[in-house]
Amino acid sequence: MHKILVTLLLLALMLIASCGSGNNAAEEEINEETEIVNIQASNWEFDQEAYTVSAGEIAVHLSNEEGYHGIEVEGTDISIDGDGSMITTLEAGEYVIRCSIPCGEGHNDMTATLIVQ
Repeated sequence: MHKILVTLLLLALMLIASCGSGNNAAEEEINEETEIVNIQASNWEFDQEAYTVSAGEIAVHLSNEEGYHGIEVEGTDISIDGDGSMITTLEAGEYVIRCSIPCGEGHNDMTATLIVQ
């Protein structure tokens, strides 16, 4: 009986430790050379039409100011649902940012551009 309780306690601690990492893991990996893009989403629009950063390691942070939105950046591995962050490396170019969660009648027009120089 004692072994079962100890095993269950260890499993519970492992579960708690693994669930605690969340989106903060991306923030811990940011260094001085990481470019940061802060995107705020509200109903049917982003806070900017274009975001400009230097090529290399980029941290993208999405916050929902109104409604529930996500983003996908075409041609990259960036995909965030709801508030969150992601770090990736991008080469120079222009990338289309789209809302990835159907958010109403203006959803199809909810785009912006990520310009990487």
